[in-house]
Amino acid sequence: MTIVNFSLEDADAVLKSVVLEDQFSSDVKDTLRSFLLKLTENGRITGKRSRDRSLEEASQILQKIPKEALHSLQPPALHRLIQLILALQLEAVTTSSACRKLDQMLQVFAVINHSVVFEEVKQCLLNILHQKQVFSLKDLQIICMFLEDSTIGREVLKSECTTLLGKVAELIPVVMSDEASRNGPLCYQMVKGCLQVFQLLPGEVAQLVYSKDSVNITARGILEFLMRIILGEVSSRDTRLLAGTAVAMLLSTATDSQCAGSAAWSLLQITKTEPWRLTVGELQVNCSSRCQDGVDRLAVCRGLLTCCKNDVLVSRHSNQKTCFLLHGLLPFISALCEEKLDCHYFVFQVFTIWLKRLKECLSEVWEVTGAPLDSDLQHRLTQIIWRNSESPLDGVAEVARSAFCLFMEIYEKDCQHFGTEKSLYVELLKRISELPWESKAKYLPLTAVLPYTGTNKVLELYPALPYHLLKCLSTNHLSPCASEVYKSLLQEQKRELIIIASKEAPPTDQYLANQWAHQWQPVILEALTSEITLLQNNASSHLLPTTLRTFPGAFNTLLSALNPSAPGHLHAWACVMSAQRATSGRSLWGAESSHVHQTLHLALCSLDDSVRLAALNLLCCSPKTNEAPSQLEYSALRDFIPLNLNCESSPFRQHLQAALRKFLVRIRDSCMAIIKGRNSKKGLTEEEVAEIEQGVEFVEWLFQLSLVYLSPDSSYQRKKTVLLLLCAVLETCTDTWSPDRKKGQPPANMSTLINWAKDRGKWDFFSKSKLLVLIGCLEDSTNEIRELSAELLFRFFPSSLPDDVTCVLFSRADQLLQSPRVQEAQMGALMVKLLLQKADGVFNQGEKQSVKLITFLLSKLEQHYLTARSDMLLAARTTPVHGIVSALQRGLLEVPGVLLESITHSIAGELVLLLEKLTLVLLGVLYGNQDTEEKDVPPSFCDMGNAISSLIGQGGVDGVGLDEDGEENVLLSEEHSLVLTCCWVSLKEIGIFLGSLVERILSLHCEELKLSVEELRTASKVFKDIILKCRHWGAVEGCCVGFTKFCRALLSSSDPDIRQIPSLMLQQGLSVLQSPSSTSVTRRAAGLPMLILGVLAAEDSSKSRPLLAHTINTLLDTAKALLPSDWDQTLDLPQVCAVHTLQALVKGSSLGVAVLQFTPAMAVLSLTLLSSACWAMRNAALQLYSSLCTRMLGQQKAGEGSSNSGMSAASFFHLYPALQPFLQGALETAANDLHDATLLLHPALYPVLTLLSKLQPGAEKQTRALSEFLPPLLLLSASPVYGVRVMSSKALVAMIPTSEYMATVLQLVKDLPESPDVVSCHNRLHGKLLQTRAILTRALRSSVSSLSLSEVVDVFESRLWLGSSKQRCPLVRQSYVDIVRLIRGHCSAGFLSQLSSQLLHEIQRTPDILEIGAASFHQSTVNFLCGDPEWACQAWRSLANGNAVVQLSLVKSVTDGHGWRGTDLQQVIEGELKANLKAALMSQSVDYRAAYLTALVEVLTPEEESLGLSRLCPSEFEQTGLQECVELLLNDLETDRGGPALISTALCAVSVLLSQSADVSFLQRWCKLLEKHRCPDAPEALRSACAQSLCLCGVSVVTRSLTSSLIPKHLNTSLISTGLFLLQDESSDVRAKAAIFASLLCCSRQPEAPQRCFHMQVNQALRSLLDLLLEEFWDTSGALEALLCHLPSCDLNIILKQAKDTQCRSLYEPDEANVFAEPSVISECLLPYLLRLVKHYPQSSSLAENLERWARNSAATVKENLATCMQLQLSDVLNPDWLSLLIEPHFHGALAGLFTRAIVLLQMLNDCDSIRPLLDPLSLSSDLQDIHKRFVLNGVFLPQVFIDALRTD
Repeated sequence: MTIVNFSLEDADAVLKSVVLEDQFSSDVKDTLRSFLLKLTENGRITGKRSRDRSLEEASQILQKIPKEALHSLQPPALHRLIQLILALQLEAVTTSSACRKLDQMLQVFAVINHSVVFEEVKQCLLNILHQKQVFSLKDLQIICMFLEDSTIGREVLKSECTTLLGKVAELIPVVMSDEASRNGPLCYQMVKGCLQVFQLLPGEVAQLVYSKDSVNITARGILEFLMRIILGEVSSRDTRLLAGTAVAMLLSTATDSQCAGSAAWSLLQITKTEPWRLTVGELQVNCSSRCQDGVDRLAVCRGLLTCCKNDVLVSRHSNQKTCFLLHGLLPFISALCEEKLDCHYFVFQVFTIWLKRLKECLSEVWEVTGAPLDSDLQHRLTQIIWRNSESPLDGVAEVARSAFCLFMEIYEKDCQHFGTEKSLYVELLKRISELPWESKAKYLPLTAVLPYTGTNKVLELYPALPYHLLKCLSTNHLSPCASEVYKSLLQEQKRELIIIASKEAPPTDQYLANQWAHQWQPVILEALTSEITLLQNNASSHLLPTTLRTFPGAFNTLLSALNPSAPGHLHAWACVMSAQRATSGRSLWGAESSHVHQTLHLALCSLDDSVRLAALNLLCCSPKTNEAPSQLEYSALRDFIPLNLNCESSPFRQHLQAALRKFLVRIRDSCMAIIKGRNSKKGLTEEEVAEIEQGVEFVEWLFQLSLVYLSPDSSYQRKKTVLLLLCAVLETCTDTWSPDRKKGQPPANMSTLINWAKDRGKWDFFSKSKLLVLIGCLEDSTNEIRELSAELLFRFFPSSLPDDVTCVLFSRADQLLQSPRVQEAQMGALMVKLLLQKADGVFNQGEKQSVKLITFLLSKLEQHYLTARSDMLLAARTTPVHGIVSALQRGLLEVPGVLLESITHSIAGELVLLLEKLTLVLLGVLYGNQDTEEKDVPPSFCDMGNAISSLIGQGGVDGVGLDEDGEENVLLSEEHSLVLTCCWVSLKEIGIFLGSLVERILSLHCEELKLSVEELRTASKVFKDIILKCRHWGAVEGCCVGFTKFCRALLSSSDPDIRQIPSLMLQQGLSVLQSPSSTSVTRRAAGLPMLILGVLAAEDSSKSRPLLAHTINTLLDTAKALLPSDWDQTLDLPQVCAVHTLQALVKGSSLGVAVLQFTPAMAVLSLTLLSSACWAMRNAALQLYSSLCTRMLGQQKAGEGSSNSGMSAASFFHLYPALQPFLQGALETAANDLHDATLLLHPALYPVLTLLSKLQPGAEKQTRALSEFLPPLLLLSASPVYGVRVMSSKALVAMIPTSEYMATVLQLVKDLPESPDVVSCHNRLHGKLLQTRAILTRALRSSVSSLSLSEVVDVFESRLWLGSSKQRCPLVRQSYVDIVRLIRGHCSAGFLSQLSSQLLHEIQRTPDILEIGAASFHQSTVNFLCGDPEWACQAWRSLANGNAVVQLSLVKSVTDGHGWRGTDLQQVIEGELKANLKAALMSQSVDYRAAYLTALVEVLTPEEESLGLSRLCPSEFEQTGLQECVELLLNDLETDRGGPALISTALCAVSVLLSQSADVSFLQRWCKLLEKHRCPDAPEALRSACAQSLCLCGVSVVTRSLTSSLIPKHLNTSLISTGLFLLQDESSDVRAKAAIFASLLCCSRQPEAPQRCFHMQVNQALRSLLDLLLEEFWDTSGALEALLCHLPSCDLNIILKQAKDTQCRSLYEPDEANVFAEPSVISECLLPYLLRLVKHYPQSSSLAENLERWARNSAATVKENLATCMQLQLSDVLNPDWLSLLIEPHFHGALAGLFTRAIVLLQMLNDCDSIRPLLDPLSLSSDLQDIHKRFVLNGVFLPQVFIDALRTD
C-alpha cells in the first residue's frame, strides 16, 4: 500500500479488521473502536484546533488500552494501524504539534513491536528518497517532519543521509534557475532541510565535510548553494538568515574545534567586494557578493552566534591575543548597528545574542585576552545599547532592556574577577537621571542597574524617580516600563531588608510593610486617588498586585490610610480589597465585617464607573475558580446588574462581561465539583442541592434578563451589554466547543450539570422563542449588535434553523438586499451569511443549499447589472448593486467551504467580467457618459453632480435641484442622493469583494478553481478604474482594502506573469503621475497615491522591497524637477502630485517603518519646496513635512500633557544623521541674514524650529555634541518674526546640557539691559526673555541648586524696569512678568511688591493709543496679580474701572483656579460680582456676559459639603437689588436672547440667585424654563444647564418645601419630573448632573449630615427620585402626571400599519431625538411606583379623583389595544408579518406601555368600585396572561415585574 495515498476508506477497513479480533474483550474492542474513530475523525475534519483536540482525545484513549491487548494485535492489523497513523502524520506535515502527537502514538506501538513500526516508516521514506523525480515542496516538508518530530524517522534517515543530501543537491539547479522558486517556499524549505540534517545528523555530515579521504561533491554543492543565497542571489531575507544558520551549523559539525574555528574566521571574508574562497574542512567554495546590503553579514553573524560552540567563539586567529567573539564578530555587529538597515530589529537581536554568548564564554575570553574588558569596549557596548533603547522600531527598545541586563552581568563578573572599581554604575545612574521623564530609554536600563547599586543609591542619585513613575503611569506607552521599575525596586528593597535583618531575626511582614510605606505609600495613594483615569487604572492593575505580593502586610497599612468618604478613596478601597483577594485567595466577607459590607454597597452604587467596576471585580473574582459564590455575592449582583446594563462606557461593558464570566465560571466549577464529589450511594446533601440550585437559578435569571432587554426599543448600550452577558452565559454554561478558541472551552463533563439543570426546567437556552429574539437583533441599526447576535446564533445555536424560520429569513434577506439604504443592505448580507452557515430548507431538496443560494445571488447580481445599464435611477431605488455584492463577499469568503462548493473556474471568470461591466456602468454614470476607457482623470464633483442631474432629468423627474420657488437648491435631491450613494458604495463594495475573492482563490491552489492571467489583468483594470476615476475618498479607501489584498496575492504567486501585474500597475500609476494633467484632480492627487500605496503595501516585508525603493526615488526625482515657466495654477502639476503621493506613503500605516530609511531625503525635499513659487507645491510640501515629523517622532502618546515627543535630540540625529547638517545650515542661514537691514523670509525656518522644539534634552555628553546648534538659535532671538522667536526659544532647550541650564539663563539675564538708557532692539530683548523663560521652565522641573537660582533672581530683579512703564513694548513687559511668575517663590518681597504696584497701576490706566500686544500683557498682568490674595483683592476692586480685556481676564481668573475659595478674596470677588452684575448683563460683549455669569455661578456655588445650598439668605437677596438682575435674566431666558451657550450660563446664574428666594412667581417662571429646556430636542448645553440648575436651586427648593409651607408643593413634582427626564437623557454628562441632584436630595434628607455627599449611579438616582415622589409628594396634584408623562404611547394599530408598509421612503432613516430613551425599561421601572400610588387611593380625595379620571380616559384605549393583541395571528409557524413586528422598536415600547396601564387599571378595578363598569377585572387579567403566554412562545419576553404583578393580581 502506498502510504501517501492512504484514504479514509482504508481507515474504515482498518477499523473493521481490528474490531473483528476474537481475542479481545468487548471493553477493549470498544476502546479500540473509539481510538480508531477519533483517528478517522481527525482525517475528516478541518481546522487546527479541532484536529488537535481529536488527536489529544485519541492519545488519551490509547493510554487506556491495556498493553497486553496491543501485544495481541495480529501483524496485518498492526501494519494497517501504523499505516493509518503515518497517513495522518503525512497529512498534517505542516503542523508540528499534530506530528509530535502522532509520533507519540507510534512510540507506543514501537514499544509493542518496533520492527513493524520501523519497517513502515522506512518504507515510507524510501519511497520518497528513491523516486525518479526531484523533490517537491511536500517531499521536503515530509523529510523535515521526520527529522524534527519522529524518533524512528531520524533513525531511518541517519542511514540514508548521503542519499538524502544527493536528492537535495539535485534540486539546486531547478530552484536557482527561476526567480519565483528562488524567492518562494521551495527554496526556504530546502534551506530548512539542510539545516535540520546538519543539526540532527552531525556525525554523518562531518564525515562528508571534514574527512580527508575524499572530497564530497554533494556537500560542496550544498555549501555553495547556501553561500549563494547568503550573498544575495535570493531576495527573501528569511531564507538568507536561515541559510546563514545552516552554514554555521555545518561548521559546528566538526569534531575538531580548531577546524571549526578556522572555518569561522574564513567566513568573515564575506565583507570583501572581490571574489574570495571559503574553506570549511575539506570543502572549498568560491564566493562572490551580489549585493552588500548588510543581510549577508547579519546572516553569517547570526548563524555563528547561535550554532557555534564556545571553543569556536573564543578561537584565536594569527595573533594569540585575538578572540573570534571580540575581534572577529563584534566589529561586524557594531558596524551593522550603526547602519540604518530596514532589518535593524534583527541586527540588534544579534547584538543581544552576542552578549549572551560573551557571558557564557567570559572565563575562556579572560584566558585568551588575559585582561579585563577595556573602557573603550565598555563605552562602545553602552553606546550601542543606549542608542537602541530610544529606537522607534517596534520591539527594539524591549530587546535593549535584556541587552542592558546582560551587559551589567558581564561587567559585574569582569570587575569581580579582576578586582577593578565599579564606576560604570554611578555613571549610568547619572545619565539616567539626566534624561527627561518622557524618555523611554530612562527606565529600561534602570531595572538592569538596580540589582548592582541597591535602592538607596538609586533614590539618592535620582530622588525624583517616584514622581516620574507616576507621570509614566499616566501615559500609555510608558506605563509598562514604570510598572517594571516599581516591581524591581520593591523586590530589591525586600531583598535588602531581609539581608540586613537576617543577622538577628527574620523580619515580620508588618515590619517589611512599614519600611515599604515609609517610601512608597504616599506614592501609591496618590496614584489610586488621582483624578487621572489612566493613572488610577495602571496603579490598581500593576502597582497594587506587585505591592501586596511583595509586602503582604501592606494591605492593613493601606486600608488604615483610606477614608471612603474622601474623594477618590472609595475607588482606592475597592482596588485594595480586590487586589488583596486576588493575591491572598481569602474571602473578605466575614460576619464581623459590617463596615466592609456598607462600604461595598456604597462602591456598587457609585456614580463613578471605575469605582463600580472595582467593587464588581471584588465581588466576582477569586483565585480559586471553584470557590462557590456566597449569598452576599449573589444578592449584590442581582441588585447591581439590572442597574448597570445601559452604561455608555465601552470599557465598562467589557470589564462587566469579564467579571461576570469569572463569576459564572465559579458557579459552574463549584457546582460541578459538588456533583463530581458526590457519594454514589448517599447522593447529594440538602445543602449541596441548595447550593447547586442557587447557582443554576442565578444563571437562568441572568439569561432571562438578557432576553428581556434585547427588545428593539432598548438602547444600543443596553443591547450591547446584554449580548456580551449572553455570550458569557453561553460560553460558560453550555457544552459547545469552539474550534477558534485556545482557552475557555467547556469542561469535559459539562453535560452532567446541564442535564441536572434541564431536569428541573432550567437552562433551555436554544428554544425557538430565544432564537427569534436574536434573529430580531439582526436588523438592529448598529453594526456591533448585528454582528454579535449573528455570532451567537452561529456558535451556540443548533446547526440548522427551523424550516419556517429559514424561509422567512431568506425572504427578509432578499427584501433587504434590494434596499437603497446601505445599512439595510448590510443586514441582508449578514442574513445571507447566517443562512449559508445554518440554512437547510431554503429550496427543495437536491443540490447543496449553499450552491443554490450562491447561484441565486449571482443571478440577482446579473439582474441588477441589467437594470443599472438600462435605468440607473430605477436601479438606485430598487436594485442597488452594493447589497448583492456585500452578500456575495460575506457568503463566499466568510463561510468556510462555500467558495469551493459553489464557484468553479468558469463562474469565477464570469464573475470578474460582470464586476468589470458593473464598474464601467457606475463610473459612466459619474462621468455622464459610458466612455471612460481613455480617461485617467476623474470628473470634478461639479461634473458628477451635473451628470447625475442630467440622468435624473432623462428619467422624467421634473424640478430636480430646485426648491419650492423654482430657485436652485443647495441641498441634494432624494433622487440625486440615491444615485450618488448607489455608485459610490457599490464601487467600494466591488473593490473589497474582488480583492478578497482573488486572494482567497489564489491561496487555495485548486485546479478546479483558478483565475487566468487575462482574468487577473481584467481585475487589475477594475481596481485601476475605481481608484483613479472615482473621486469619493471613502470609496477609494474602501476599494484599496481589497486592492492591497489583490496585489499581495499576486506578488506571492509562483507564476511570473501574475507577479508582474502589480509592477505594471505601479509603472502605469507613475506614468500617469509624471504626465501633465489636462485638468485639476485636487483632493491631494485624488486616488493615484492610494493606487501606488496599495501596490507597495502588498510587497513582502521580509524582502528588500525593490518596488518601494524604486517608487520613492522616482517620486523624489519628479518632485525635484523644475517647474515649467508657463505652469498653470488651476492644473495639477506632476511635481505636486509626487509630493502628495510621498505624503500618502509616509502617512500610510501599511508601510510601517519601511519608509524610515527614506525620511531624511523626503524631509530635505519638503523643506526645500517650501520656497517654491507655486502655492500648491508649498501646501503639499508642508503636509508631507507634517507627516514626516509624525513618522520620525512617533504619534503623540495618550495621556501626555506636553507636546514634546519622548525622543532626545541626540537620539534623533543618531537615527537620522543626514538631517543634522541640513537643519543646522538652515538655522545658520536664517541667523546670518538677520544682520541685513531688510527683512528676509525663510519659509523653511519655522518648520525646522517646530521639529527641533519637539525634541527632548538628552544625556550630558550626547547633548554637548549638538553645541553647534546653539549660536544660530541664540541669534534667532532677534528675529523680527514673532513665531520664530517663540519657536526658537523652545528649540533651544533640547540643545543645552542639563548641567548648563542655569549658567545659560544667567548669561541671558545678564545680557538684558540694566536701564532704559541702554539702546536695545525690542525683538532681541523679547527673544532673550522668551529663551530665558523656556530654559527656566525646564530647569525648574529638575533639581536646581538654590545658589545658582538665587544669583539669577538677583540679576533679574535688577532689571525691574523691563516690567514697568519705562519699557514701551507690551510684549517685552509680558515676557518679563511671565518669568517672574515662574520664579515668584524665590523673589524678594520688596521686589514683588514694587512690581505688583506698577502692574496694578497699569491695569487701572486707560491707554491713549492702541498698543500692539497690550491685550496679552494685561491678561498676563491680571494672572500675575491674582497669584497673590492681597493684590488680587485690589485688582478686583478696580473691576468696574478696568478696560474690557482686564475685566474679561479678571472674571475668567475665577474659573482658572480655586485658590480664592474660603479666603477673604472670595468675599471681595463675590461682592464685586454682585455689585457689577447689572452692568455686565447690559454689556454688548457676549463673551464678557458669559464669562461673568460663569464666574458668578462659580463663586456663589458653595462647597459640596453644604449639599448644594447657597450661602445667600432671603433678606440679602432682597436687599442687594438682585431681584432686578433676576428679572433681567428671566426675561432674557424667556425670549431666548443669545445662543445656547449664553442661555445655559444665564440659566445656571439665575438658578444660583434664586436658591434662597421665596418669590413664588420667580420660582414658577424658573420651573417653566426647566420644563422647556429638558426636552430631548433642546441643545445639549441647555439640557446640561437644566441638570446643573436642579443642583444649584432645585435641592434648596425641594428641601425647604418639606419643612416650610412657603414653597408650593406642585413645584416639587415639576422639579422631580424634570430630574426624571434628564436622568434618561442621551448625554452622559447631563445624566451625571441629574444624578448629583438626586444624590444631594437624598443626602439632605438624612438625619445626620454626612461629611461629603455620596454621588449615586444614574439608575439608582432615578429610583431615589421616584421614592422621594411617592414618600413625600404622592398626594400633590401633579404626582400622577409626573409618573404617567414618562410612559410610552400604547396605540398598536398605528404601529401595525407602519410595520406592514415596507416601502423605503428615503435614503436615510431619521434618528430618534433621544436614542438613549428606553420606553420598555422606563415602563418597567414606573410600574411598581404606580401600583404604590394606587394603594394610596383611599387616603386622598384629590388623588382618587385624578386616578379615576385617568382610568376612565384610559380604559377604552387599553381594551382596544388588548383586543388588537389578541387578534394577532400567532402560531407555531413563523410568518413574515410577525417578524416585521418583532423588529419594530415602537411595538415593544407600546406593548410595555399597554401592559403597564392594564396592570394599574387591574389594581384599581380591585380597589375601586366606581370604575368597575369600565372593565371586567377577571377578563382583563385573563387576557393579559393569555397574551403574555402567546408572546413568550413567539419571541417577546416581558420584564419579571409585569409577570409578578399579574401573578399577584
